[in-house]
Amino acid sequence: MKLYVVRHGQTNYNIANKVCGKSDVELTDLGKQQAKKASEQLQDVSLDLIFASPLKRAYTTAKIINENHQLPIHQDQRIQEINFGKFEGVVNNEEFQYYKQNHALHYPKGESLFQVVHRVYSFLEELEKNYPDKNILVVCHGGIVRVIHSYFYDMTNKDLMTWLPQNCCIQCYEK
Repeated sequence: MKLYVVRHGQTNYNIANKVCGKSDVELTDLGKQQAKKASEQLQDVSLDLIFASPLKRAYTTAKIINENHQLPIHQDQRIQEINFGKFEGVVNNEEFQYYKQNHALHYPKGESLFQVVHRVYSFLEELEKNYPDKNILVVCHGGIVRVIHSYFYDMTNKDLMTWLPQNCCIQCYEK
């Protein structure tokens, strides 16, 4: 399996440094341009399948990238961004960072990172089992990109919380 992973394009929440998990926000014009650039970078890649988070910012990014491939886009809830609960839409702050550093804590009215890792790893294990010889594009979110990276490479807790590719950056993994 060859996996291409793309974080969605820029949103207004990214610009304002707001916490954005399950909040369903749109791409900015720059975010759409970033998706178009990712599409150009992937145009010569022979993709077999495309999976996307159902949240607008990821699904729209996937649709733009897919203009060169014309494949069905499979939406999967397991690659939806973490539910940050009471922190959704709040400017990133010290209290949020406390929860972010403590992976077994549930964000108030949200999920824990451990729950997210469980659902993302189950998604990846299913891809490996069902599509071992396929080229797969996954369009998702920063937190999910981190978890996917940790599936393929060992990461410290600090690395897991600080490593973050830019919007529409393409990561490639093979199993």
